[in-house]
Amino acid sequence: MNIPGLKYRETGNFLLIAGPCVVENREIVFATASHLAALAKKYSLPFIFKSSYRKANRSKGDSFTGIGDIPALEILADIRNEFKIPVITDIHNPHEASIAAKYVDVLQIPAFLCRQTDLLVAAAMTGKWINIKKGQFVSGRAMRFAVEKVRNAGNSNIMLTERGNTFGYQDLVVDFRNIPEMKKIGVPVIMDITHSLQQPNQDSGVSGGIPEMIETIGRAAVAAGADGIFIETHPYPASALSDGANMLKLSKMEELIVKLIAIRKTINSFNNLIL
Repeated sequence: MNIPGLKYRETGNFLLIAGPCVVENREIVFATASHLAALAKKYSLPFIFKSSYRKANRSKGDSFTGIGDIPALEILADIRNEFKIPVITDIHNPHEASIAAKYVDVLQIPAFLCRQTDLLVAAAMTGKWINIKKGQFVSGRAMRFAVEKVRNAGNSNIMLTERGNTFGYQDLVVDFRNIPEMKKIGVPVIMDITHSLQQPNQDSGVSGGIPEMIETIGRAAVAAGADGIFIETHPYPASALSDGANMLKLSKMEELIVKLIAIRKTINSFNNLIL
């Protein structure tokens, strides 16, 4: 991946995309980025910092959505400049693409919007790398059409991210066949571990989650050949303003990374095995 500022691409490690769900304030974002950047350096992990400048998809109208678009984007740009790391954020409408592209390195298409042609084309036209989340209602194989929309708009810098499929009204299930199926499309495939463990549509209007399964999903994804992992993390998930129920506590990131790197090394050794 020729993403500007992406280090350690030659190591054979998986790509790490991680950060808090949304930009809550400067202190939380900088503390998280500092910790993650240090881990990426320690373990030679290609790393993209993630945080949404705005959360447009909320169950309740009074849920926290952000601190303001431009203030949040400016914080993300400061993260990029301070730590010399690439940054990714979501966009939700076509007009946002050119705005967000001024501040970040990768634009992310939320799962619910993966079929929105105008949004995909607008993102493609920025020339940035585009990470398309697979919809909870879409098969991995069908994501080739989203990829074709971006490619046909003249942009081949595309990643796909698996994040589970709807299972009933209040749960998700991961079909790991989607990882090799999406890799056949010819793009890097990322596993969004934490969103795959959401329990949406709760009666409270706030999504639940099962973060105790984060390591299980991560192990399986790396073993299945995912090119990267996506994890939302926060110093204090219990007090996070968005998606706290499924985020990993920041202090637990290193232990998880060490285990997943060990699995990745084993997978790489299989790939290099000559029979």
